[in-house]
Amino acid sequence: MNAVLLKTIGLLLVSNIFMTFAWYGHLKHLGNKPVIIAVLLSWGIAFFEYLVQVPANRIGYAAEINVGQLKIIQEVITLSVFLPFSLFYMKEGFRFNYVWAALCMVGAVYFIFKK
Repeated sequence: MNAVLLKTIGLLLVSNIFMTFAWYGHLKHLGNKPVIIAVLLSWGIAFFEYLVQVPANRIGYAAEINVGQLKIIQEVITLSVFLPFSLFYMKEGFRFNYVWAALCMVGAVYFIFKK
């Protein structure tokens, strides 16, 4: 793997950690607060996500990773981040459906990068 692809993946990984907490973190601790509190907190977290995600996509795109490839990379990272988030932070049980979803993503990666 080349350095630009690794940098893009690394930045997208960091951005996705922020995104996952922005989207779902409020469900654990703010369920009894007004929704506007959760929205404002999520927007605040998402700001940091975008500070990393936008440069990641620009770096990857400039290195000739096409938009479809960037999207599939992001989705694989999303699933990779979401599983531990769901299990360890949200304390939800493991579901075998995660395995099937991961296998589908492997297929998506294959087809989007296939010449």
